[in-house]
Amino acid sequence: MALRSILVIPEKKLRLVSEPVAGIDASVRALVADMFETMYEAPGIGLAAIQVGEPRRVVTMDLARKDEPRQPQVFINPEITWSSETLNVHEEGCLSIPEYYEEVERPAEVKVRYLDLEGQPLEVHASGLLATCIQHEIDHLNGVLFIDHLSKLKRDRVVKKYSKVARRAAE
Repeated sequence: MALRSILVIPEKKLRLVSEPVAGIDASVRALVADMFETMYEAPGIGLAAIQVGEPRRVVTMDLARKDEPRQPQVFINPEITWSSETLNVHEEGCLSIPEYYEEVERPAEVKVRYLDLEGQPLEVHASGLLATCIQHEIDHLNGVLFIDHLSKLKRDRVVKKYSKVARRAAE
């Protein structure tokens, strides 16, 4: 396992559409292990492979609270097969947009088909935080950031702020 750097906006790679995983091999298992280590260290509750520079359709999540045992979940090639018409609003944050949080409206429930780390096809009916988190991470796999769900004014302000930070860091 290795700690990986998390890409931060305005990094262009975050806008790439990730490629499906053709087969679960040692490289995918190593990527997943690295992603969990990176996610827990950050700390975060979800991480898409593209956020560590790997344009592959892999998501790690753990929604356990700090006082609960870890509950790691892996979603390989996740695909939303159904979304409820009912919407929910949750405050979201993102490891690629550090220390910025905003309320985002998404479907309250989704069904997601995916492969587990053994390559077994599974489906989950998600609601609440799980539904929000899995939609957020699948968005990453499609080159979409949670700020894309905000008004243009808010989104432009955030991008401008982080672009300025990136310019200063490069000097």
